[in-house]
Amino acid sequence: MSLQKLLIFALFIGIYTSCATAQGPMVNKAPMAKKVAVVDGDIRATIDKMAEEIDAKVIKWRRHLHENPELSNREFNTGKMVADHLESLGIEVQRNFAKTGVKGILKGGKPGPVVALRADMDALPVTERVDIPFASKVRSTYNGVETGVMHACGHDTHVAMLMGAAEILASIKDELKGTIVFMFQPAEEGAPPGEEGGAALMVKEGILENPKVDVAFGFHINSMTEVGKIKYKAGGAMAAADRFVITVKGKQTHGSMPWGGIDPITVSAQIIQGLNNIISRQTELTKEAAVISVGMIQGGVRNNIIPESCKMIGTIRTLDVGMQDIIFEKIRLTATKIAESAGATAEVELTRGVPVTFNHLELTRNMIATVERVAGPENVIVQKAITGAEDFSFYANKVPSLFLFLGGMPKGTSPIDAAPHHTPDFYIDDSGMKLGVRAFCNLAVDYMNK
Repeated sequence: MSLQKLLIFALFIGIYTSCATAQGPMVNKAPMAKKVAVVDGDIRATIDKMAEEIDAKVIKWRRHLHENPELSNREFNTGKMVADHLESLGIEVQRNFAKTGVKGILKGGKPGPVVALRADMDALPVTERVDIPFASKVRSTYNGVETGVMHACGHDTHVAMLMGAAEILASIKDELKGTIVFMFQPAEEGAPPGEEGGAALMVKEGILENPKVDVAFGFHINSMTEVGKIKYKAGGAMAAADRFVITVKGKQTHGSMPWGGIDPITVSAQIIQGLNNIISRQTELTKEAAVISVGMIQGGVRNNIIPESCKMIGTIRTLDVGMQDIIFEKIRLTATKIAESAGATAEVELTRGVPVTFNHLELTRNMIATVERVAGPENVIVQKAITGAEDFSFYANKVPSLFLFLGGMPKGTSPIDAAPHHTPDFYIDDSGMKLGVRAFCNLAVDYMNK
C-alpha cells in the first residue's frame, strides 16, 4: 500500500473513531440539569431564588395540564410530559409505573437518606364552568356516560409544582445529602372498574423500594384555603374511604297493587334512614367524625311497575379503625334486619378502600419548623381532621410520612364563596404554587441535613 493510501486510510479511521466517540455518549447519556452555584453557601437562599426564576414556567406547565386533563389510569400524555422533563434534567426515570405513572430517582452528591416526594396526576369526569383562557374543553366517556373532563381537584398544580421542585433539586444535586424519589402517581381518584391503580398499585410495584424510601412528603392544593397558607394535622389527618353495596330483593308487582308484592324501593328508603341513624344515634362522634352517604340508587324500569330489586351504593368515611369496624357491622345489621321486617332480603357488600391518612407524629413535629420558616409561622395553621380521603395513605402505611394542605384560594376571598373540590366551578389561583415548590424542596433538603 502506498504512503498516500496509508494516510487516507488513517485519516478515515480517525474520523470514524471520533464520530463514534462523539455519538456514543450522546445516545446513551441523558442531558443534565444546569448546575447552579449555591448562594453564599446557603442552599435555602438558592432554592428561593430558583423558585422565583422558574415560577412562570411552573404556571405555564400547570395551565397546559389544566387545559389537557386525563382521567384515572389514562394519564398517557401527562406521564410522558413528566418523564421527558425529568430525563432532560438528568434524573433516572422509570416510565409506565403502575400503568401511567413515573418514578424519578435523583442521587445527591453525598450519602444520606432517601426522601420521596409525591404528586398525583389524574383529572375527574366533571364539565368545567370556570371562565378562564385555559379552561378544559376535553370530553370523554366515564361509566358509559359522556362527560367533560376537568382538573377539579387541583392535581394539575401538584404535577407542575413537583416538576418545578425536580428542576431545582437536580440543579443542586451535588449539595444533596441523600437521594430523592419523585413519585408522579396516576389514579388517585380511583381506578376505573375492573382495574388496579393509584398509590396501592404504586406500592405493590415497588415505588418505595430500590432505593428503599425512608420518608415521604406530599401536598394537596385547597380551593378554600388562602394563597400563602399551609394547613396540617398530626396523626389522623384524612379519613378512610370504604365502599358499600346493598342489594334489596323484594317481589315484583303492578304499581297499582303494592300489596301484591314486596316493594324494594320503599325498603331501601327505610334502610337509608337507618344508615343515617347509625351516625346520628349509634356512633361516638365526640371521639372522631364519621360519615355514611348513599351516592347511587338503582331500581325499576318504569312508573307503574314495582321492581323485584333495588341497589344502593355509597361511601363510609371514618378516622378511627375501631369505629370503622363497628360501623361496618352496624351497616350489615341495619340493612338485613330492616329488609327482613318487610319480608324482603338485603345483601350487603362492604369493601375496604383507602386507609386513614396518618401524619407520622415525630416526623410532623420535626418538620413543621421547616414549613413555618418557608411560609412564615403566621401562615401555618393546625386544622382538624377532615372526612375527605387521600390514597397517599398507602405510602404513609409503609414509611413515616407528612401530608400538608396548600392554599389555592385568591387572597381576599371568603371560603364561603369558594367552590369546593370536585365541582364545575372549582378554581385555583396558581400564584400559590411557588410556595409549594419551595416547601417541597426545603422539606427534602432539611430532612437530609437533619
